[in-house]
Amino acid sequence: MTRLLHTGDWHLGRYLHGVSLLDDQRHVLDQLVAIAREERVDAVLVAGDVYDRSVPPADAVALLDEVLARLVVDAGIPVVLIAGNHDNPERIGFGARILGPQGLHVRGALDELSPVLLRDEAQGSVLAIHPLPYAEPIFVRALPGAAEVGDHQAAMAHLVSLARSRFAPGQRHLLLGHAFVAGGNESESERPLSVGGAGLVTPDTFDGFDFVALGHLHQAQTVGAEHIHYAGSPLKYSFNEVDHDKGVSIVEIGREGPPTVRRVPLRPRRDMRIVTGTLAELLRQPDPQHRDDYLCAHLTDSGPVLDPMARLREVYPHMVSLRFIGQPEGPATSATAADHRARHPAELFRAFYRDMVGEDLGDAALGVVHEGVQAAQSAHEEQPT
Repeated sequence: MTRLLHTGDWHLGRYLHGVSLLDDQRHVLDQLVAIAREERVDAVLVAGDVYDRSVPPADAVALLDEVLARLVVDAGIPVVLIAGNHDNPERIGFGARILGPQGLHVRGALDELSPVLLRDEAQGSVLAIHPLPYAEPIFVRALPGAAEVGDHQAAMAHLVSLARSRFAPGQRHLLLGHAFVAGGNESESERPLSVGGAGLVTPDTFDGFDFVALGHLHQAQTVGAEHIHYAGSPLKYSFNEVDHDKGVSIVEIGREGPPTVRRVPLRPRRDMRIVTGTLAELLRQPDPQHRDDYLCAHLTDSGPVLDPMARLREVYPHMVSLRFIGQPEGPATSATAADHRARHPAELFRAFYRDMVGEDLGDAALGVVHEGVQAAQSAHEEQPT
C-alpha cells in the first residue's frame, strides 16, 4: 500500500485585504509536516500554486525552503511539486535536476515529463506519479505533435497522451496536475485560467489513470469521478470560503482496487467568518470566542453610519472588510460614469456621498452642492489669467 499526502494551492505570500497571511500559512504548514510524519506517508504531492504570484516575496521563498527541508531532509519524505498558474515555471523549476536525486521532484516547465516512481518492496508494486505542471496552450504548442493545440482542453489532452505513452506494464498510475475540471465548484480567490469556459477540462481527459491529484480549485472535492480529486487550499482565502473545511488528503493506493481518500483537517491560526447585524448590535454584543478571527461585517443598517470600520476594529481587531446589505443598491452606472471628466462635479459628489454613507444625497442637499459648485466656478472664471 502506497500512502500519499495530497495538498496544493498554498499561495505563499498572499494578502487578505491588505493583511499578510504568511504567519497563518506557516501555522498550517507546520501541521502539514507533522501529519506527513504521523501518517508515515511515502510522498507529499503539491499540486501547484505554491506561491501567490510569479515573483514571490523573499519571506515566502524562505518559508517554502524551510517546509521542504523539514519534509525531504529531516523526515526523509519525497516531495513531488508542480507549478500552478500563479507560479513562474522557470523559478519553480530551478535546480530540479540536482534536487530530484535528493527526493525533491520539482516540475515547472514542460522540458521534463518523465514519471516519478515509488516502489513498494513489500508488495512488489510500483506507483508511477506523472507530474504535469500548469501550462498555457501556447507553450504546449511548442511540444512535438501539438501544433494544433488551441485551448486548455486540447493542451491537457496532449500532455496526458504524452504521460500515457510512458505507461509500463505492472504499474499503477497517478497524475499530478493543475487544471479546472468541468463540474468543479469555484471560489472567489481563484484566478481564472481563461475568459469564459475556454479553460475547462473534461473529466474523461484523464481516463486510464488510477488517481488524479489536482490543484487550482480551493474547495476539497471530487469532480466527475471518485478518482479525480482536489485537495483544496490549506487556508480560507476569501469570504465565500467560510464554510469550507480546509485540510489535506491522505490517498492510499494498493496493488489492486480503487484508491481511498481520507481527509485530515488543518486548524487555522485565525478562522474566517462573516458577522451580520446593525453596527450598534455588533458593537454591543461581540462574540468573545471569535473576536480574533478574520471578519467581514454585513451591516444591516438602513441609514448612514459614521466611520464603521474604525469603530468595528476597536472591538474586532482583525475586521478586514464590510458590506452594507440593508441599503438599496444605487442606480445602475451609466456609460459615461466610468469617465469622471464627463460628469458634473455635483454628480461626482453625489457618488462620493453614496460610497461613504451608503445612501443617496437628498434633493435639498444636492441643490446646496450645485450652488457651491457654481459659486466656485464663477470665482475661478473671474480670476485674471
